Amino acid sequence: MRIALLTRNANLYSHQRLIEAAEARGHEIDAIDTLKVYINIASHRPEMRYKGDILEGYDAVIPRIGASITSFGTAVLRQFEVQGVYPVNESVAITRSRDKLRSFQLLSRRGLGLPLTAFAHGTSEADDVIDMVGGTPVVIKLLEGTQGVGVVLADTKDAARSMIQAFGKLKANILVQEYIKEAKAQDIRCLVVGGKVIASMMRKGAEGEFRSNLHRGGSSKTVKITPEERSTAVRAARVMGLNVAGVDMLRSNHGPVIMEVNSSPGLEGIEKATNIDVAGKIIEFIEANARPHRTKTRGKG
Repeated sequence: MRIALLTRNANLYSHQRLIEAAEARGHEIDAIDTLKVYINIASHRPEMRYKGDILEGYDAVIPRIGASITSFGTAVLRQFEVQGVYPVNESVAITRSRDKLRSFQLLSRRGLGLPLTAFAHGTSEADDVIDMVGGTPVVIKLLEGTQGVGVVLADTKDAARSMIQAFGKLKANILVQEYIKEAKAQDIRCLVVGGKVIASMMRKGAEGEFRSNLHRGGSSKTVKITPEERSTAVRAARVMGLNVAGVDMLRSNHGPVIMEVNSSPGLEGIEKATNIDVAGKIIEFIEANARPHRTKTRGKG
């Protein structure tokens, strides 16, 4: 099978593991720099090119599209879809999951557990927004933030009011959420592939840090999840339309609450914490769902 891996950096752990897993199973896989693809959009013979070669003959595409290039990256992915290449995650699902507000609205509509959340833009009613989520402490997030950037914790109403007003002067869209104190700066990352949780880990923030992101010095370990947590993760991925997803949850007093559904979850932390071959599971999913186009040829790229 011929697989395209859309990535800006093929040397990252996650991407090297996907390449290793594909090649170990006898597949051809090309790492393609997403931003260097250019497209001829035509009705009869559309084509994509990369470094002068035509991109064709692929059976599947693994999109590892960073948040900063979501618009262009999903446009490239859509072109693969137009040409009949099987996407591990569809472009519309990635776009849906990257919009924090939209994803929360969709999860809420399906009755999935969420922290109390308010959405605002440049509001002058900071006190009312804080009261909507049960008062302080609150977590304030920029909608465009990623990997814990643009996320702050306000312990007092004065601090929360000042932060909301400051973001308001920047005309920024923000989410204000209740702080789940009982989670103790720990969250659970469930890796969902093909409608099943194949691995899960608990992440803990660094000393004095309420965010549990591994990129910010957090630690991880394997964790046994409850049936409710497993069901929540699977349902969240399904609502987003994602075949491969990292679902982040907190353990609250009223059950699991979803913090984020990630369409390009990192593999390093969860593989090392659990010793599970997550990359291999993703390739196995492709084998079960993509149809090989054996008569096609392609440029080398």
